[in-house]
Amino acid sequence: MEPAGTLERGLAVLRALTADAAGCSRPMRVRATDLVRATGLARSTVDRVLATLVHLGYVRAEGRDLLPAPRLMELGEAYLACGGLRDSLAPPAERLAEELDESVSLAVPDGDGVRFIGQFTRRRTMSVAFRVGDLLPADRCAAGLALRDPAAPWAEDDQLIEPGLVAVAVPVRDPRGEAVCAASVVSHTSRHTAASLRDYALPRLRETVAAMEAALTEPAPRPPLAPAPADPSRAAKEELGAGYLQSLARGLAVLVALGSARGGLSLADAAKITGLPRATVRRSLQVLARLGYVACADSRFAVLPKAMELGYAALSERTFGEVVQPHLADLVARVHESASVGVLSGDDVLYVARVPTVSIMTVNITVGTRFPAYATSMGRVLLADQPEERLAAIAPEPLTRHTITAPDRLRAAVRQAAEDGYALVDQELEEGVRSIAVPVRGRDGRVVAAVNVATHASRATRADLLRDVLPALAETAAKMSADLRHVPVTPWTT
Repeated sequence: MEPAGTLERGLAVLRALTADAAGCSRPMRVRATDLVRATGLARSTVDRVLATLVHLGYVRAEGRDLLPAPRLMELGEAYLACGGLRDSLAPPAERLAEELDESVSLAVPDGDGVRFIGQFTRRRTMSVAFRVGDLLPADRCAAGLALRDPAAPWAEDDQLIEPGLVAVAVPVRDPRGEAVCAASVVSHTSRHTAASLRDYALPRLRETVAAMEAALTEPAPRPPLAPAPADPSRAAKEELGAGYLQSLARGLAVLVALGSARGGLSLADAAKITGLPRATVRRSLQVLARLGYVACADSRFAVLPKAMELGYAALSERTFGEVVQPHLADLVARVHESASVGVLSGDDVLYVARVPTVSIMTVNITVGTRFPAYATSMGRVLLADQPEERLAAIAPEPLTRHTITAPDRLRAAVRQAAEDGYALVDQELEEGVRSIAVPVRGRDGRVVAAVNVATHASRATRADLLRDVLPALAETAAKMSADLRHVPVTPWTT
């Protein structure tokens, strides 16, 4: 395959892979044969594309099943970061939703439709089900009508897109006066008619849009560009050979790179960030522009909303448990012991994901189980990221003869966990149970959860856990943390 054709075919496979997820609450599983039929490409071509996407972390293979992986969201995130609208308009939109106690949406034009870039919903029995990344017909929703006729001061949707749904929208203009986004207040006929929603929400919506337009006049910061140390696709090509499509990997890297600066990048800056030759970057940009993912204005290439069609909406709805569960299963397959993910809930560790191993003698824990944080490996890791006063408020009680209950010893154990980056607890929760845990970090780098491996003391010594389990445990936590950088989910805590 020639370089331009490789990128185009790779994107065709990605579109086919994510197309079934449009309108579904979760990404669909497909097989290579499904993608062959959907794209019309040869099976050998599809297999090479998939091998490359799996290596890049955009696709996950589970047996013969293929499904989009969380990292794929970085393609849509490139648009959101490059356009800058979400970051500028989200705070006033969220405040409006709280003030009105109604859902608020942000949408941008995309071809003949509008694509949502922000959703600030209120949790009710009848609530708005549109997701960030979803595309709606412009003539069937308030946001689309507002953008189609930007001279109109506002537009409304009286059950056009769905029975029972009403909305009012106002266009948001950039400093040049161009309508670049629409802000909508969305409700249900059980709460409002179209007229009553307009009377109730429109005055405050207009005030909010004025604040949004003021935010768009502020100059966007342009962080210094960080050049790539080397082209990572070169090493991958050497490692994987003909099964790895270097041109596809490079083209997707160029798309992601454009999101590193609001307003996009010049050709020279894109080459600098990716570490690729300018000729290679130029070819990739030409293909991406022809397919509608990129546009050039004033010598800058910017990502277009269409990039969000590549699985963003369905992936954005993945729960925390759904993100970590596949990695947990991989860990158990490697170490042949049960593994869990937990979060801090009060003074307890709350189990939010678990994969048990098959054994005559197993640790009987289920999702929803709670244990005192001070006596568990996951609890020690989680407490290590908490303020000192949080630990001081805990009153430990002896659960076994090994449980650390002296406050100074417990503080020392937690400090040691922070220093080591892991915690190993030996029969403090229950006689015969040893466990080791490491932290899982969220988008901001803070610890949001912990992952552990638990076993019976007769099967593994402390040294066994450190030598045989800790490296795999750390790799798993790193993969979970990497996915959580792309999927905006947070585990619940109390």
